[in-house]
Amino acid sequence: MSVDSSSIVIATRKSPLALRQAETAAESLTAHLKVEVNLSPMTTTGDKQAAWSLQERGGKGLFTKELEQALLEKRADVAVHSAKDLPTEMPEGLALAGFLEREDPCDVLVMRSEVETPGILATGSPRRKAQLRERFPDAKWVELRGNVETRLLRIAELKEADATILAAAGLKRLAITDFPGLRFEFLPLEQNVPAAGQAAIALQCRIEDVERFVPACDLDTNQRVSLERAVLEKMGGGCHVAMGVHCRGNELLVYHEKHGMRSIDLNGLSMKESINATMDALLEP
Repeated sequence: MSVDSSSIVIATRKSPLALRQAETAAESLTAHLKVEVNLSPMTTTGDKQAAWSLQERGGKGLFTKELEQALLEKRADVAVHSAKDLPTEMPEGLALAGFLEREDPCDVLVMRSEVETPGILATGSPRRKAQLRERFPDAKWVELRGNVETRLLRIAELKEADATILAAAGLKRLAITDFPGLRFEFLPLEQNVPAAGQAAIALQCRIEDVERFVPACDLDTNQRVSLERAVLEKMGGGCHVAMGVHCRGNELLVYHEKHGMRSIDLNGLSMKESINATMDALLEP
C-alpha cells in the first residue's frame, strides 16, 4: 500500500510523552515540508509487557519494532522515537533522516520531600544505577516501569521507592515542573553522563525517503547524536551495559561501567578521529 505523498503519517507510541514528541515532530514537518501530517498511535511489545524487567530481558527493539514494521509496510512515512531508545542497528530498508533540536539532556533525581537519603531507588537503567551507586552506596535498587506521571505517583503516593531518576527532557515536554510530595534535583552532566541521544527526537523512515525529511531535522543535533551513537555502537553498548555518552561543545563525556568517566577534547577532530580518541581514552589506566 502506498501512502499519499501530499500528506505524512507519523507512527508513534501511545504514551503521553511519545504523543507529545510526535506532535513536536509534526510541527517541524508541517513547517518545513508544507504538508498535512497525521499521527498513527501504536502499541509496542514493550508497552504490552509492562511487567517485564528490561534489565533482565533487554529492551532492544521492544519499543520500536511495531513502528518500524509500519514503515516497511508503508502504513506510515515516519516513525518518531526517543533517540536514546533507538537501537544503533537499523532494519534493512530503513534509515535515520535525523533528529530534532535536542532538549535538556540531564537526568533528574526525583525524591520524596521528606527523604534525605534514599534507601530504595527505582530505575531499570544500568547506566543510572552504576553512576548513582557511588553517591548512594547503601541504597537498594528496584525496577519501576510506566509512563512519567505513573512513576511520579508510585513514588509520591504509593511509596514503592524513595526516589527515581527521570529525563529532564521528558518532564519539560510534559510541562511537569513540580509534583506534590516530591522534589526534583537536576544532575550535572559531569556526575551523571546521559544515554547516547538522550533528549533528542529521532525521525526514522524508509531509505529512499531520507532526503525528503532531512529539512525538518537539526544539523547540530544530528552531528552530536550521530557521534554519540557511533561511540555506543563501537563499544558494544546496549540495554545491559552501563554506558553514557554525551557531546557538548567540543567535549565528549563518556561513562562506562568498566572504565569510569572520561572527558575527550574533540576540537578539530573528524568523526573517525573522535571515535578513536574515545576508545584510547577509555583504555587508559
